[in-house]
Amino acid sequence: MKRNVHVLPHGEQWATKLEGARRVGRVFWTQAEAIAQGRKQAKRLRCELVIHNAAGAIRDADSEGNDPFPPAG
Repeated sequence: MKRNVHVLPHGEQWATKLEGARRVGRVFWTQAEAIAQGRKQAKRLRCELVIHNAAGAIRDADSEGNDPFPPAG
């Protein structure tokens, strides 16, 4: 089973975290830096990148691997 990569708030900073992991992977000062790293990791693992907002709610998700339901068109 593939585990997704999450970009989420970590105190005053942002972090990447592999789904199911106990601790965050890397910590960044900006969300943009965390998203860039998370995208690289998700592409490497061929999984989903899940981006959270500052409150912790999911704001976006991108499939960086083999998307079983690609967009039409």
